[in-house]
Amino acid sequence: MSKESNSASAAGAASLANNNNSGGPGGYSLKDANSNNSINGSPNAGANSTSGGDGSSASGFNEGIGIANLPNQLHKIVTKKGTNFSVMVVGESGIGKTTFINTLFTTELIEPLDDSTRRRKQLDRTVDINIHKAELEEKVFNVKLNVIDTPGFGDYVDNNDCWHPVIDFIENQYEQYLRQEQQPIRKDIVDMRVHACLYFIRPNGHTLKPLDVRAMKAIGARCNLIPVIAKSDTLTPMDLKQFKKRVMDVINAQNIRIYTPPIESEDDPTSIKNREIITAMPFAIIGSTQEVPTPDGRRVKGRIYPWGVAEVESDQHCDFKKLRSLLIRTHMLDLVTTTEEVHYDKYRSTQMKTRKFGEPKTKKGDNKKFKDEEEQLRRRFTEKVKEEENRFRQWEQKLIAERDRLNKDLEMEHNVVKQLENEIEQLQRGSPSAARANR
Repeated sequence: MSKESNSASAAGAASLANNNNSGGPGGYSLKDANSNNSINGSPNAGANSTSGGDGSSASGFNEGIGIANLPNQLHKIVTKKGTNFSVMVVGESGIGKTTFINTLFTTELIEPLDDSTRRRKQLDRTVDINIHKAELEEKVFNVKLNVIDTPGFGDYVDNNDCWHPVIDFIENQYEQYLRQEQQPIRKDIVDMRVHACLYFIRPNGHTLKPLDVRAMKAIGARCNLIPVIAKSDTLTPMDLKQFKKRVMDVINAQNIRIYTPPIESEDDPTSIKNREIITAMPFAIIGSTQEVPTPDGRRVKGRIYPWGVAEVESDQHCDFKKLRSLLIRTHMLDLVTTTEEVHYDKYRSTQMKTRKFGEPKTKKGDNKKFKDEEEQLRRRFTEKVKEEENRFRQWEQKLIAERDRLNKDLEMEHNVVKQLENEIEQLQRGSPSAARANR
């Protein structure tokens, strides 16, 4: 098919092509399925277009055919549907995870634990997974928020494999979503996949601890990991800068995968902001839900110190605003998309290569919690067997002692009977001689 025939057919159908086949600003481009030619359209093509067989012209298409309205349609759909966003917080107890979440969303999503609950939790020696759900609305747009807390992480003397419950939860959510995708009806899919994991680093020591390195490496391979330095107001600006550098040096040396915003070009304003966000990592944050007065009369969220006020939303004091912008304002969609197209797709492809359709996932046997429970059950079983063996042994000894006693009694009775038989025999022998003596 030649270019002229393509143009003529297009003009006869909708009068969308001009004589020069050139598109102006705001035009569109359609690919012909039967050839390599393109049909270019322009909102101003009506003046030079050829009328079709039905006498129609392109004068009614000065505003285009509506392709440019697609973003508006998508905006309406997304606004009506809303979205799900799941964020996980991982770190030691008392490091400020609850305060940060409540500060981030300006509401008490997570209720702080009282002292008795904290003491009882320290005796459990397990890592729990607590899910807090909420619905946020801003300008008619709804977000179904899921905040996953991990109390008990890194709180014990032996913290080997304490990150396994976190990894299991992340992979279980991928597995649940995969199973729902394989169902015939997928209208009401529940999406609890973790879109961002905030790993809280305690601001002491020289750099990351071995626990942090191993946990971050395992988590970063499965979801969007964002390192956070908690309670950064406990460090001086110089110490904080050096601590950040050492943390990033370890992250790069250990090949720990962390979330980085995309950089498309050098001069793009969005790329410039993304580069600033990358430079600020790991984010140094201050958490506070209380408003305090400042020397200039303002009331801000922060903490009062003898030297002044540490403001939560001041870029000079911490990176809270940068982290909030990353999570909510500028990169929430990218976090969701990265989870879908990178981490979940990797899990999905791995599972589909290693197992048949509809086959359940093979459970891991290297979970420390399950290992400990198995060891405890084995120990209890062994102790129970030993107790039963001791009980049977004691019972056997009692039976043997009773048998010996009965044998002795029987022997004594047998001796008595024998003695009586001898006496009877002697009496019988002595009876005739006594009778003859009497005669």
